[in-house]
Amino acid sequence: MPKTRNQTEQTWDPRFAAEAEAHRDSGLEMDTLPLGIVVGGSLSKGLTIKLDQATMIEGLAVGRYVVARGQRLDFFSLVTDVRLDNMNPQIEKTPPDVSDPFLARIFAGTATFGTLEIAPMLTLDQRSPDAEPHPVKTVPPHFTAVYNADEDDVARIFGQAEDPNRQNYYIGDPLDMEGVHVHLNLARVVERSTGIFGKSGTGKTFLTRLLLAGIIQHGAAVNLVFDMHNEYGWKGSSEGPGGEVKGLKQLFPSRVSIFTLDDDSSRRRGAHPDHVVELAYDQLEPDDIKMLAGVLSLSEVQVNALYILQRKLGRDWIAKLLSDEMPPELEDFVDQQGLHAGTLGAIRRKLDVLRRFDFLRENVADRAVDRLLEYLDRDIHVVLEFGRYGNSLTAYLLVANYLTRRIHERYVRKKEAALGDDAKEPKPLVITIEEAHKFLDPQIARETIFGTIARELRKYNVTLQIVDQRPSGIDPEVMSQLGTRITYLLDDEADIRAVLTGVSGASQLRQVLARLDSRQQVLMMGHAVPMPVVVQTRTYGTPEFYAEFAALEAGDGQETLEKNVSLLRGEESGDDFFG
Repeated sequence: MPKTRNQTEQTWDPRFAAEAEAHRDSGLEMDTLPLGIVVGGSLSKGLTIKLDQATMIEGLAVGRYVVARGQRLDFFSLVTDVRLDNMNPQIEKTPPDVSDPFLARIFAGTATFGTLEIAPMLTLDQRSPDAEPHPVKTVPPHFTAVYNADEDDVARIFGQAEDPNRQNYYIGDPLDMEGVHVHLNLARVVERSTGIFGKSGTGKTFLTRLLLAGIIQHGAAVNLVFDMHNEYGWKGSSEGPGGEVKGLKQLFPSRVSIFTLDDDSSRRRGAHPDHVVELAYDQLEPDDIKMLAGVLSLSEVQVNALYILQRKLGRDWIAKLLSDEMPPELEDFVDQQGLHAGTLGAIRRKLDVLRRFDFLRENVADRAVDRLLEYLDRDIHVVLEFGRYGNSLTAYLLVANYLTRRIHERYVRKKEAALGDDAKEPKPLVITIEEAHKFLDPQIARETIFGTIARELRKYNVTLQIVDQRPSGIDPEVMSQLGTRITYLLDDEADIRAVLTGVSGASQLRQVLARLDSRQQVLMMGHAVPMPVVVQTRTYGTPEFYAEFAALEAGDGQETLEKNVSLLRGEESGDDFFG
C-alpha cells in the first residue's frame, strides 16, 4: 500500500529531488524504490544495509520495520541501528568543503553513505501470499533490495482485525506508520502470564487499562483487578484535558463490577460499588501474614512462631494477639513452650498495624471470596478499589494475597472436578497486580501464591498480569515464565537486563529498548506476538475510543446487565446471593 506524502518526504533526501522527479516521470512511485541493498551480515548478528544515496537517513529510526525482498522469501526485519560510514577514513580527519552543493552531492552516497543494521525476524513465502510467517533460518543474498514495510506486510505478520480465527485487538501502530495497525491475539495473551514494565510516568496504567478493555471486549477471559490507586474502576487520572478518563465500569456498565475496601472513597469519586469487602480476623492464617514479612520486618523466627501461635490459640489467634492485655493463655504459652517473651512482644507490636484497617473485623461473616467468585463465575469482571488504603502497601499485600490464595484454591478444585470436561471448567481468570516485585521478590516468590500461578502456565485457568517499574526486583524464574512482556522505556541497566533475559536477539533489542520515547512507545515480545514489535500505542480516552466501546455495549449491554443481575440475585437458581 502506498505510503503517505509525509512518510515519503521523511525517506527521500531533498538534495536528490531531481532524481526523484525523474522517477516520477518514468511512472515509478518513490515509495516503491528500495532504501538500500544488503551488503553483509549473518543470521546470528543481523544484516548490514548500504543505503541508497537518495534515502534520507534521518527518516530511518531504530524500531522501524523494513523488508528485504529476496529471491523466494521476504525477510520481515526490525531496524536495530543506524550508522554513518565512508569509503576513505581520511574524510573523518579532513572533511571536504561541502558549502558547494555540487561537491556535497558528489560526496554523498559515494565517498560517504549511511548504513542500517537490521534484524530479520520472520520470513514470508512470496509464492504463497496466504502462508503463515516462519522463523528466520537463513539470510538473503548479497545486493538484495530492502524496502519500507507496508500495510500488507504488517497485516500478514500481525493479522487483520476481522480475522475470525483469532481474537485480534488493535493495540497500536508501528513507528512512522500511522494508520497501520498492529494487533494482539488476546487468546494468546491470556494463555500465559503477562508483564507490563516501564519507569514511572511512562504510561503503564494506560496500557493496562487498554489491555483489560480488550480482554473484556473479546471475552478472552474474566478479570480480577487489584486497583491499588483507584485507576481502573470508575475513572482514572489523565494528563490531558479534564484530567481524567473513563474507567472500565463506565466503558462496560453491564460487564464490570466495582468492589471496594473503602465505600466512602469510592462514592466520592462517583462510583457506586456493588460490594464492600470486609475480612474476618478469624479467617487470617499465618501464610497470609507471612507475605507481609518484608514490610513488617518480621524475622524468620517470628514468622515460624506464627504457626505455633495459631495451633495454640485457635481460629481467633490474631484477635488474641492484638488484644490490649496479654491473654493468660499467651503467658502460659511463653512459660510452657519456651517462646521468648521478646519474640512474642515483637510480633504483637508489628502486627498492631492491622488494627488500623477498618475492613478487618472480629465479628463479620467473611463472604468476600464467595461473592467474588459469584461474579467471576457469571463472567462479570471485578475491580477491587482500595480507596484510602491504597497508600498502604501492607493493606494491598494483605488483601491481594488473602483473596488470591483462596480464589486459586477454588479454581484448582473446580478444574480438577471437571476432569477434562470443557463445559465444566472455570472461565480463564486474569489477576492484575501492581507493585509486582513486592509479591514476587526472589526470596519469597517460590512460596507465594503469585509465584505459584506464574509457574503453572495457566494449568488451573488462572494467569497474572503484573505491572511494575522494577522488573529487576522480580524473581528470575518468574520472569522466565512470563508469556508476553510489554516494556516501556527503562533507564536502569539491571531492569533492562531482567526484561530481556531469555529473549532471542537480546543484544539487538537492547538498542531498541534504550531509544524508546518516554511515553506511549512500547516494545512487545513473547507469546502473544509473532516477533518483537515496537508500537506507538493507541490513545486511551479519546472520543473515537469511547465511541468504539459504546457501540459494543449498546448492542447487548442491557440484556447482559439484566441477565447478570437476575443470576446474582438468585432468581434462576433459587439462592439469594445478596442476602
